[in-house]
Amino acid sequence: MLKVENLNYASFNTVLFQRGTVIFLDLVYAYGVKEIGKVFCSSFDEYLIFIVFSLCNIGLLLVDHVHFQYNGFLLGILLLAVANVSKMNKQVAILSGTLLFAILLNLKHIYSYVAPVFVVWLLRSYCINEGSFFRRLFALGSIVIITLIISFGPFASQLPQVISRLFPFKRGLVHAYWAANAWALYIGADKAICLILKQLGWLKSTRTAVMTGGLVQEQTFLVLPSPTPVVTFLLTICTMLPALYCLLCKKEYTNPKQFVRCLVLCALCSFIFGWHVHEKAILTAIIPLCVLAATNKDDARIYIILSCAGHAALLPLLYMDNLTPLKILLISVHITASFLTFFRKFDAGLLYSYEYLYIINLPVLTVYETIVHKLIFHDKLPFLPLALTSIYCAVGITYSWVVYYYMFLRCSDADDIKKKRQ
Repeated sequence: MLKVENLNYASFNTVLFQRGTVIFLDLVYAYGVKEIGKVFCSSFDEYLIFIVFSLCNIGLLLVDHVHFQYNGFLLGILLLAVANVSKMNKQVAILSGTLLFAILLNLKHIYSYVAPVFVVWLLRSYCINEGSFFRRLFALGSIVIITLIISFGPFASQLPQVISRLFPFKRGLVHAYWAANAWALYIGADKAICLILKQLGWLKSTRTAVMTGGLVQEQTFLVLPSPTPVVTFLLTICTMLPALYCLLCKKEYTNPKQFVRCLVLCALCSFIFGWHVHEKAILTAIIPLCVLAATNKDDARIYIILSCAGHAALLPLLYMDNLTPLKILLISVHITASFLTFFRKFDAGLLYSYEYLYIINLPVLTVYETIVHKLIFHDKLPFLPLALTSIYCAVGITYSWVVYYYMFLRCSDADDIKKKRQ
């Protein structure tokens, strides 16, 4: 099992070990769900909704229990960190949350994209507002630095190699299967413009854009400019800044719910504009948003759209034909459960008609991707259904981000407004 060249090795003991460890480590995720639910859910009804949708999350079922990864364990630590730093009057909890997040960063560097949210929140809620600024800042900094030393100290002589693997800029803008983000839309636009120009006879180039071969490599564009890692980094940071500024400076953003909203937004910023983003990264936004969806109508609306589009974008990871019924069943059950649960808790007018129409077409897209395309085209255009899935889901994810950002900037929180009036 440990031999690199031993491809497709899958003994019974290996499979048992892999599945067993994933299931066992899901206990960390379950504990994280329990703890963050206690912080943000004010009634049994809200707590139950959050518990069910988190523990039965189809995205984690797909990427962990079928595709085999350990995302649930990592997300459990993230939820525990969020729950602890949200306890504003408990110093031990805040320090514990800081330690948990520092450990999480050393386990998976992808969470560095939400690190600015933790930094801003801890500065405002713990260091600035409570006095003793430098003492508290030193305590937080010490926790992070000591964790880094313990983690990377043994590999100090190999840090350049570690860093080069953490940031794979030579792997290209998108993964072999495009994540459903802005770059999927960008690539789709490049191909559409290219096709139109060729039909009009305005494009004579015989050079082919390299983005639909199903390989991990650097991509080239025919018409639109090719983004660089610097461009994607600047876009990610610049789109985060307004949310971070509000969380740091505006008095309306002292509620821990706004901290979670900012975390969701920054996770989406990195997913939508990041370099070589993996499709599973959308779970970093979906899972924390779920706890707010159980308590607030606006959050529930965004959660329905984001989770349905985000989970549908994960389905092509299960490429085997015998998993087709499972894929269609999972997305259909998630959509139905979301509609029944949140429409009952809030009202049937939770979604606009076009949002509802967009969501109910997601299972149709899955049917086309897995069944219809092969019946029509056979072995031709094998990447087309994957491209359509990425682009269609990218529309829903990007739309959710734009609308949620607007809600956040105008500080939309009906629950907080009611409390202030009382």
